[in-house]
Amino acid sequence: MEQITSLLSICAAIILGFSGCSSQKNISEIKLNQVGYYPQQEKVAIWEGKFSGSFKVIDATTREWVMENKAGVNVVSPWNDKIRTQLDLSRITYPGEFILVVNNTEVPFRVANQALKPLAQAAFKAFYYQRTGMSIEQPYAGMWSRPAAHNDNRVLVHASAASQSRPEGTIISSPGGWYDAGDYNKYVVNSAYSIGLIQAVCQMIPDYMASLKLDIPENTNDTPDVLDEMYYNLKWLLTMQDSVDGGVYHKLTTPDFEGFIKPIDCKQTRYVVQKSVTATLDFAAVMAQSSRLFAAFQNDYPGFSERALQASRQAFVWAQANRDAFYKQNELNEKYDPDINTGAYGDIHAEDEFFWAASELYLATGENDYLQVALKYAPQAYAVPSWGNVSALGIFTWLTPGFSVSDAAAETASRLKESLLAYCDHSVKAAEHSCFHSPFGNKPEDFFWGSLSEGCANQALSLLRGYALTAKTEYLQNAMRNMDYLLGRNATGYCYVTGMGTKSPMHPHHRLSASDEVKDPLPGFLVGGPNRGKQDKAEVNYASNAPDECYSDTEPSYASNEIAINWNASLAALAASLDAILSDKLEKFIRN
Repeated sequence: MEQITSLLSICAAIILGFSGCSSQKNISEIKLNQVGYYPQQEKVAIWEGKFSGSFKVIDATTREWVMENKAGVNVVSPWNDKIRTQLDLSRITYPGEFILVVNNTEVPFRVANQALKPLAQAAFKAFYYQRTGMSIEQPYAGMWSRPAAHNDNRVLVHASAASQSRPEGTIISSPGGWYDAGDYNKYVVNSAYSIGLIQAVCQMIPDYMASLKLDIPENTNDTPDVLDEMYYNLKWLLTMQDSVDGGVYHKLTTPDFEGFIKPIDCKQTRYVVQKSVTATLDFAAVMAQSSRLFAAFQNDYPGFSERALQASRQAFVWAQANRDAFYKQNELNEKYDPDINTGAYGDIHAEDEFFWAASELYLATGENDYLQVALKYAPQAYAVPSWGNVSALGIFTWLTPGFSVSDAAAETASRLKESLLAYCDHSVKAAEHSCFHSPFGNKPEDFFWGSLSEGCANQALSLLRGYALTAKTEYLQNAMRNMDYLLGRNATGYCYVTGMGTKSPMHPHHRLSASDEVKDPLPGFLVGGPNRGKQDKAEVNYASNAPDECYSDTEPSYASNEIAINWNASLAALAASLDAILSDKLEKFIRN
């Protein structure tokens, strides 16, 4: 126990990074990556204002000067009159702790060989904190431990989900899984998407993922810890399938969101609601994917691989027979009681889900029928992955090593690859001279609900896929630039991951963090980020109307400061991918 506690303390120290080393004032004047740079990586900081002089870098230990350079280009904000100056620190090419000095303002930064490994570990560990139906224990969670709640062994079938074998009010058991976001419900669409995104990266960097150790209860078995964490939610997903017909319930939810109270204090009845075609196809896709990834770990999870593939097949059959079974919450509330007023994850287009599911089933089985469905629904253009458009996950499947098609399908394979590369080429244009030296964040439409994940991080993941296909360093460089944006080189100066850096969110819209009586929020969570829609503006005072400053570190700000498993999936996948590529060539990433 003492050894575990000591290890936890060390990990906490790493996660907290430079906390307390710099004033908020300094961070507001100088914007940079607050977590860490790699020796060979480009290193650019931003000075808030016009600056034409020289700046210095000093060794944090010896206080000796190690670099001096002239200020770079001035860039004007696209939506206000703010001028910002680029500062190039790239001549620092060795590990160490440093201080950037500009106009007598000092800000620390770190260079390390595995700069993002602590971030990757924290982002994956965040899923453990989201587990339901089990005690989150002190040896793994420290001050964030909590008793088991939401065991979900007595869940009611909602009227919208009733069937002959399971009429309204039937009690079913659906334990485990992850809380979806800042609330206490569990949603199939988002859960399957989150796992699918992470497991797609597991196939790209298997050696790195196998080496990545997480402080979770399963970390002594033979399965990679990341897959152990995925399994905890996969096991719950299996309970959401009706074994009679193969359809999958859209979500497990209370009628209304619970208040900001502890999980053990929640009293609302929980329901499974309507089977939907999108939830069923997302389920089919991730189960087929999991059947392949878990086949090598039968000792830890006996029979799971076979069960997952069988469940996937059954779900796909149901989806083909129920193509119009879309989840439309408002319409359901007009027909059934009680009303359901929680996250809808509504999506009335299933072409992308059919493409992803059929692609995964084809890769898992080699059966031509699945390939034909995938060809039918293959997208014409690349779009970054999101829960509402999973076509990119299908493209990632087609780019998976071992995925082969007949000559007849080769044209589609080539087109999908070229659509991804076209997206990459377009994304990196003008990033050099953009406001924060990144491909993300240069248009108002970049800032929407969940922009830091579905915009910034997933754009970077897409660029890394392009890099894997072409070895273009421009793609890798710009993926890292987006990570720099997430970690502090942005308009607000926030490192947008809880518990990381010198200035991070302290009041996320997260019931677990708000109710646990611990000052610091649960660590390792990416918040939604700037959102020009400001859907919560009646409750939240935003300091600025500039799109990249529409962020509020306040608990009520669900539009900019909520956390979510899909957003963390993007962060974790990106941090792991970059660390695998940039840390001592640990992984052969290029696959021509």
